[in-house]
This record gives sequence, C-alpha cells and structure tokens, in this order.
Amino acid sequence: MPPLPGFSDNPLKSRSDVIKATISLLKPLTKCFSHSKARIRVPISTAAHFDENAAQLEGFARPLWAVGALAMSLSSPNVDADQKKELQDLCQPWVDGFIAGTDPKHPEYWGTMDAIDQRMVEAEILSFALLAAPDHFYHPLADESKANIRSWLLSLHELPMPRNNWRWFRVLTNLALVKTCGKPLDDVKAEMESDLDILDSFYRSDGWSADGSWLTREEELESYARYRETGRWDASAGVGRQVDYYSGSFAIQFSQLLFVRFAADIDPERAEKYRQRARDFNVRFWRYFDSTGAAIPFGRSLTYRFACAGYFAALAFANVPGLSGPVNCQGAIKGFLLRHLRWWAAHSDDIFHVDGTLSIGWLYPNMFMCEDYNSPQSPYWCMKSLIVVGLLDNDEFWTAKEEDYPVGQTSVELVPAPQQILCNHAQGNHHFMLSPGQFVAWPMKASQAKYCKFAYSSAFTFSVPTGPLIQQIAPDSTLALSRDGGETWAVKWKCEEPRFSTAQYNADSWSGSMTVASVKWYPWGDQQVSVTTTLVPPTDRWPDWHVRIHRIKVHEKIRSLRSVEGGFSILGRRNPNGMALPTLAELPENAVPGLVEGIVETPNSTLVMSAAGVSGVVAGRHSTSTGTTNSYALKPDSNTNLGCQRTLIPVLSHDIESGLDAGAEIVFTEAFFAISEPKESQKIPQAHTLQDRWSDRTWFDLFDWSSVAEQSSIEQGN
Repeated sequence: MPPLPGFSDNPLKSRSDVIKATISLLKPLTKCFSHSKARIRVPISTAAHFDENAAQLEGFARPLWAVGALAMSLSSPNVDADQKKELQDLCQPWVDGFIAGTDPKHPEYWGTMDAIDQRMVEAEILSFALLAAPDHFYHPLADESKANIRSWLLSLHELPMPRNNWRWFRVLTNLALVKTCGKPLDDVKAEMESDLDILDSFYRSDGWSADGSWLTREEELESYARYRETGRWDASAGVGRQVDYYSGSFAIQFSQLLFVRFAADIDPERAEKYRQRARDFNVRFWRYFDSTGAAIPFGRSLTYRFACAGYFAALAFANVPGLSGPVNCQGAIKGFLLRHLRWWAAHSDDIFHVDGTLSIGWLYPNMFMCEDYNSPQSPYWCMKSLIVVGLLDNDEFWTAKEEDYPVGQTSVELVPAPQQILCNHAQGNHHFMLSPGQFVAWPMKASQAKYCKFAYSSAFTFSVPTGPLIQQIAPDSTLALSRDGGETWAVKWKCEEPRFSTAQYNADSWSGSMTVASVKWYPWGDQQVSVTTTLVPPTDRWPDWHVRIHRIKVHEKIRSLRSVEGGFSILGRRNPNGMALPTLAELPENAVPGLVEGIVETPNSTLVMSAAGVSGVVAGRHSTSTGTTNSYALKPDSNTNLGCQRTLIPVLSHDIESGLDAGAEIVFTEAFFAISEPKESQKIPQAHTLQDRWSDRTWFDLFDWSSVAEQSSIEQGN
C-alpha cells in the first residue's frame, strides 16, 4: 500500500498545501462514483450492519465535509481562475449526485429515511454542504430538484433517533432546511429545541459532554440487582460512562461550532453558550496531542483517523473569540491542526489502498479494531479536519503565524469531565493518559480495549483482542484475571465512579504531592471478586514511570486465581530486517532509546527495547507469599495493535493455584516504564542514561504504596 502523492509528501504549512492534500484525498474517490454520481463504493467487499445503499450514500456524503468547504471558497472573487476551474470540476460530481440521490424516481435514489437509519448520519454532512455553499448545491438547481432535496431532508422529521450525538444530525438538517431551503423556522423550531435540550443534557463540565447519558450510581446499583435476578450481566446494556473524541472532534463540539457559524442569527443565546463551551473545552483538550502532532488513540471509531483534530478545524471555522490558555489565538489553533495533519502525512505509508482510497484501520488496514457500523467508505469522516479550506487566504487562520507546541505547561493534569489524568512529564519522554473510569455498556467490538484500559499512549497505541486466549486478548495496560486456570479471562469493563485524591510522596529526599485515581470494579458479574485499582502518575522523582496498585478481595471462595498485567505494547521486531528481538543478559551500559534493540528479563521485571523506544514493567512487594510471580515479553497475535502489526508486551504474571477463601485479600503493586521515540520529541537530559533511568528504583522499593491504596480505598468507601 503506497503513500498518497499530494498528501503523504505534503509540507502542510499553508492553505494551498491543505487544498492540495484535500484534492489528493478526493481524486481517488472520483473513480468510485456510480453512473449518476449519487453513490461512491470503495472497491472492498466488507460490510457494515446497515444496507448497502446507505453505505454507498456514506461514500458520497462524507467527502462533502471538504467538498462543501471548497465550494464555499469559490464564492470569493479573489480565487485564481485556474484553481477555480479545477475546484468547480472537482465539486460538480457531488452536485450531480445531490440531484440523482434525492430523486425518488431515479435508480440511484438514496431511499427514504427510516427510524434509526444510517441515512440520518449522512444527512448532517449533506446539510453542511447546503449551508456552506448554497450557490453550488441548491440555488442553481431546477425547482423539481430543490423540492426533492427538501422532501428527502424532511423525511428525518420526528423519526426515532438514538439519544446520543446523532441528535445533532437532525439539528443541522433542520437548520439547512431553514437557512438554505426556505423552510419556515416555526415549522421545525420545536423539534430543534427538543433535540438540543437532549444534547445539552449530556453536558458534564468545563466544556465537555458525554456521548449520551451518564450512568448514575443509582442506575449502577439497579444493574447489579438485575444481574442477581436474571443472571445476565448484559441486562442493562446501553448506559455507560463515555467521554471520547465523539464528545469533542468527531461530533458534539464540532457540531456545536457549526451551529455557532450558521445559526448565531436565529438563536444567539444558544450560540453564545456553545462558544463558551468551546472556550472551556479548549483549555485542556490540546493535552490529548503530543508535540509531534500525534493524538492519543482512545475510544471508538478511530478509523476516522485525523478527524481527531476536527475540533481545531471547527474552532477556526467558527472564529470563536476570547480563547484562553495555550490555544488562545488562530496561530495556536493552526499549529495543533497542521501538526496533526503533518503527523498523519508522515505516518501514511500503510493507510491507503493501492487505488489511493483510505482503508479501515489506524496506521494500517485492521478489521479487528473497526466497528460494526464501519463500511469501506466510513473513514472519510476524517474530512472534517479539512473544512478550513473554506476559509479564504486572507482569513486570520491562514495569515497568522503557526504557533509552536506549548512548553512549560503543567506536565501532569487531571481532566475532570472525562475522568482522566494526562501525563507528559517535562523530565520524561512519553505522552499518555491514565483512564480509570470509562466504559461503554452497549455491544461494541473490543469496548473494554477501547475504553477500559488503565493507560493510553500517543506513541504506543493500544491493542484490541482477536480471541479468548491471553495472547489474543493482548493485555497491554490492563489486568487480566482468570479463575479457571487460564481457560477464560476477564478484564476491566463496568466499574464504579472513580475517585481522585491528592497523595503526598517522600522518596529519596524527594517530596511533593500527586493526583491519584482509584476505581472499584468486578471482573465477573457475580461479584465473587472485586478489585480496587489505584493509578499513580509520573512525578519529578519517577518521570518515566507510573504505578498501578490492585487490591483484590475475594467475596466467595475460588479454586485458583491467575493474573497477567501488561505494560505498553511496543514494536517487537528488529529494524530494518524485521527479525525477532534478541534476548540480552543485561541492559547495555550505553544503550540509547530507539537505537538499542533487545529484551532483558528477570523473574520480576521485563524491558523491551526497539526502534519505537522502550517499554518495561517491574513487580513490587505483594501482600501474600502464596503463589508464584513471573515476568516476560508476551508475544500477542499479529494485528492486535492499532499502530504496529507485530508487537511485544512486557507483562507480569501471578499464579495462586491453591485457591483463596472468602475474605482473602491480595495487593499487587506494579511499576510501568516507557520512553518513546521519535527523536524530535526527545526530552531526556543527556546526563541520565537509559540504564540510569531503568535501574533507579529505590523510590519504588522503599515508598509505602499501601498507604496510597488504603487512603484511596477509605475515600472510596471500600
């Protein structure tokens, strides 16, 4: 799968660069049009759960995020004549497709919407094109075609919809009907306000919204009661605690900012509320991106790839004033958006099919990580991040000097609404987050991997399972437990609300305070065993490490307990020949992260070193002498990891074969080490070698970790 000329080799510094990248992404799709241009089918035979007509409408609609923005820019008299002709020719097939797809008498009619229909999703994008460029997609059309467009969009009226980000699709559709198609506002105002009220009910704090309802403690207790009645742990499927990129760049914040851009005149009060939410969200959302432009992969729909930065594109598009914090001007917004696009250009060798169309996956084609609703056309949701091409050359976004990544900011910070601790310690070289409390309850592929791991990294992407065996589960950054000798495994899924507290540390003459997270969870629905996990982020004393403390309580006797816990998954092959990493007797004295390759194992520690950096784990003191502890480099199935096809995971395994009585309690304390490459983000002082940083563990051996876990347990009421 070759890189894509015009995108992969693009400097992505200016508007003309981004337009060139946009055209390069769109042109391969023009070969995939149906005869009358109403559908696009990427020539791959995988399917989503919805009908094929809707999937091919998805192919037509999703590029319109960029096509509509390009058409919007054509209204300017300052556009170069040659470029204007090129862009008009590029946009015209989508105009033709609009006419055919909304004509109920045409063979390529998209079909009338039904309840909870995929067509609802695509209706928002079609509406964006109508709002952004009505002079291309609506006003020049024949009266019959205009009537067909109005009728098709109106078919969304009063249909049942999920109570999540989907409600924005109808809000924007109704807005297009009013602003472009001449529908009286009073005809749709009640429905718009009802949908907006539902969307506003998802709001949490600091600009953040959940993607749907947030599970309350009362609802959680009810789900346990239903389990006892029914014996089914999935009886309450549907309600969880989910704050992800959908809440920010993929949908909710993005759509709020489109509302600011297009509806401020008809609902100024709500538009100002969404401006303020964008300002509040902006204060911390930038922390999910590292200095190279890479986002921390987390949550669902990651095949949308650079849509992760869609919020920054929408923020520029809406021109929200009064921003504060590191992203406080158009130049700073520009930096975050273009750095992210450049990161994708630099890592795009394997994301395209041979015909130049995007594949399903993250850094390579991967069906294990996709969702049931991902058709071959789905990845083009990424075009959201390209709506800035609709801003003209003289817009402040393009004239402003691109600002560098913020430096000197707090290196470890709690982000309360999504319940995550963002870690980018100034003395380390690893950008990641600790995430104790999120989960999705409705049936979604690999939801535990996407939401419930303890840590997620911008450099060492997470893994998804391929089967039930431990090497297929690929337990990076999670604790897997088995009570049947390893035949089946359980990892963290549903959990109680996490608690965050401040703990003091005093280690080797170093002292300070740290924010720690604690969460209680049950590996099995029968609650035979509970686990309270405490997560400790990096500090000045241990900038390359984080610590996990697991207090395991047995409530009913079990015959055995086996655990496997992983560190960060890392490239497990040599560079450049792809052979297996060698086993080393010890860490070389002058080893340099990213250059040294090999595995160093002891009974209680493992360090894996490759071109991607280093990832390691060390076992601490345990509260029981029963059982055995082992550490090794687990080789998971290929293609489990989102970013790397062949990985290793440094793991710790604890086996208690003699059984545990009710009332038994075990505490595991583990430390996890990671240093990432590439060199452009390298921050390790040269005075400290890799050997120094890996070997210096006196703080871990001497510090009273039990006091941290006990305090968090007391505060959580366990």
